[in-house]
Amino acid sequence: MRVWAVGRPGPLAERPLRLVELQRPSPAAGEVLVRVRVCGVCRTDLHLAEGDLPPRRPDTVPGHEVVGEVVATGAGAHRFSPGDRVGIAWLRHTCGTCRWCRSGRENLCERSRYTGWDADGGYAEFAVVPEAFAYRLPDAFTDEQAAPLLCAGIIGYRSLLRARVPAGGTLGIYGFGASAHLTAQVAIAQGAEVHVLTRGEGARQLARELGAASVGDAREAPPVPLDSAIVFAPAGDLVPLALEALDAGGTVACAGIHMSDVPTLDYQRHLFREKTLCSVTSNTRRDGEEFLALAARLGLRPSTTAYPLERADEALAHVAAGDLRGAAVLRVGS
Repeated sequence: MRVWAVGRPGPLAERPLRLVELQRPSPAAGEVLVRVRVCGVCRTDLHLAEGDLPPRRPDTVPGHEVVGEVVATGAGAHRFSPGDRVGIAWLRHTCGTCRWCRSGRENLCERSRYTGWDADGGYAEFAVVPEAFAYRLPDAFTDEQAAPLLCAGIIGYRSLLRARVPAGGTLGIYGFGASAHLTAQVAIAQGAEVHVLTRGEGARQLARELGAASVGDAREAPPVPLDSAIVFAPAGDLVPLALEALDAGGTVACAGIHMSDVPTLDYQRHLFREKTLCSVTSNTRRDGEEFLALAARLGLRPSTTAYPLERADEALAHVAAGDLRGAAVLRVGS
């Protein structure tokens, strides 16, 4: 089967991704084999290719927003049948026994494993996943629409929860890529006033179309004090700006798995008056199930740009440049 694998991580100009042939995987006990139809292109894939996330295995196949069809099941796997449409997301294993798993916070499990990092992902024609970590997908979404829901959407949803937006409150969104454009739709539908701060004109136009109350540059102050903010852009220097934009008692949530260094904070200017700064670490399966149901109920409109599998490196370059409207998606199989 054809796959893209990360050889030696480095700048995209050095072509760390290689299109190669690998043997089709077989499902182990408790796993399902999925014929990949589409796979979303996530900024985490970029971090893996460039080495911001140190590879955990050689020649890893990225991709953790996978939509496909079950074609075979391993011993003891009975949750899905051949022909079922399923989604494969970032989180693919937790121990189930540690204090984090037992308390409903499996996203903090120290023995967690991830698709496209610890195991091969969806930049491939076939992929395997433990059936307990696969998702049934709402019929309301096409394959291409469903793909970004599986990471961009789920992580955005958890970020929104972590940001603690009060009812009818003001939310600032810094950066407006795949995750942010879905999160904004949820927040607006729930009654928040959303202010988008981002650099790309295409992203700004999409934010206006989706109903943002204001759209401006990420390094400008929003027009009103914010109750909450989510920093999606992996730029640590935006964190102090977001904190300054908060009203008293507000919360800034940092949504990325990787971020450049955050500058020194001034206590009085950035944190006083009970402001909160927090991070977001992966998600639980409950987050995923809740978000997918919510996305269908609210009628979210994922904006996608499709690329053939052969152009995965080009799609990743467009994600890096920040010049996409919404999410990039690879078309892999029919």
